[in-house]
Amino acid sequence: MLPGSVAAMQSDARPVSFDARPLVEPVDRTAVREFARRMRDSGAVRSAFSAGSSIVAVIIGAVVFVMFGSVFLTMAASLFSAFLSIGSDSAAAPWLLGLGAFLPVVIVGGVLALIIVAIVRGTAGANERRYRLDRFAAANGMTYMPSLQAPTLPGMIFGVGGSRASSDLVRGRQPRFVEFGNYRYTTGSGKNRTTHKWGYVAIKLDVPLPHIVLDATSNNGLFGASNLPASFDKDQRLRLEGDFDQHFSLYCPAGYERDALYLFTPDIMARFIDSAAALDVEIVDDWLFFYGKRDFSTVDPATWAWLFSAVAATLDKLAQWSRWRDERLRTDAAATTPSLGSAGDDTTAAGIGDPIGSSPGDPLPFAAPAGLLTPPPGVAVPGRRLTRRFSWVTVVVVVGFLLFWLLGPSGLFGALLFR
Repeated sequence: MLPGSVAAMQSDARPVSFDARPLVEPVDRTAVREFARRMRDSGAVRSAFSAGSSIVAVIIGAVVFVMFGSVFLTMAASLFSAFLSIGSDSAAAPWLLGLGAFLPVVIVGGVLALIIVAIVRGTAGANERRYRLDRFAAANGMTYMPSLQAPTLPGMIFGVGGSRASSDLVRGRQPRFVEFGNYRYTTGSGKNRTTHKWGYVAIKLDVPLPHIVLDATSNNGLFGASNLPASFDKDQRLRLEGDFDQHFSLYCPAGYERDALYLFTPDIMARFIDSAAALDVEIVDDWLFFYGKRDFSTVDPATWAWLFSAVAATLDKLAQWSRWRDERLRTDAAATTPSLGSAGDDTTAAGIGDPIGSSPGDPLPFAAPAGLLTPPPGVAVPGRRLTRRFSWVTVVVVVGFLLFWLLGPSGLFGALLFR
């Protein structure tokens, strides 16, 4: 999946080598248009002049007309008043009359021309970006997908809000599946509608692991508030040795502290500090996610170099993670597996006698062990998801806003008190 010297990166920390030329070299405009046509014909992207886009264009035109209509009427009225004040016999009257008739047309035409140019340039820019990313993916042994509606990934950002969509997905499948993409979702409605933008890297693991979140401290907000869309119970916070706590806050399910220490050995912690300290990390089911509040799939070679290095620094350590097993599953299996030769197992009734030379207490030579030697891959129910907590910061902000609205000078009660 990762191009170039990934093995060298993993062994001696040299930069990952990849072919970035498709991202920066000049492109053939004819080839870009042909690529865009193929994308539209295949249904991978919608036409800029589809039915939905036409409706949006009509709405924008109506809004522009309403916004500027009053301006045009005011200008026409002012020019007409000036014409009357000067008098119809004045030499300037024809000039004013022509200006009053021609100027609104020029302004309307200019506004519409700017809108059309913006749409065309935006469409052309999007087509070129997709063309570059498609060639970049192909040059480095990966594939490109323009968009994906409502991705079914288990990460925390994929289950929030509405209008969920991934865009500019770049996927690799060797040595394991990795997906780079940009993600959008919306919350609220009307004037309070907000679009949230994320970049992510999704790495497929060999086995399911406990739900673990590494909240990077470098991208936290005011007063250290996390930028993640979910908050977790503070009792699940696990403090680790060294400088790791200065870069990440690690959360793991209660009772899985030893498992987290097995997964995050000192060498793995050092890898995350060196290569992913600016990224939030989530392990959930059999996926590892890197998150950032910016686009990851771009035409910027430096961004790809950073992401490839973060992934390469992690890949060779995933073999250790694949050996992890949840001991709770062995206990659960032993509790539900009946033992052989129990009181209810009457073999003599079927005419089967004991083997010659065997005593009633001896186990059969082909009998299965009483318990599993190794637990099966998987995670017991308590470790599959972290316990989330309600964000008191949100409560304080909402309550403060309501109090200001009710008690402020311009609020409901403030208007009555200061009347």
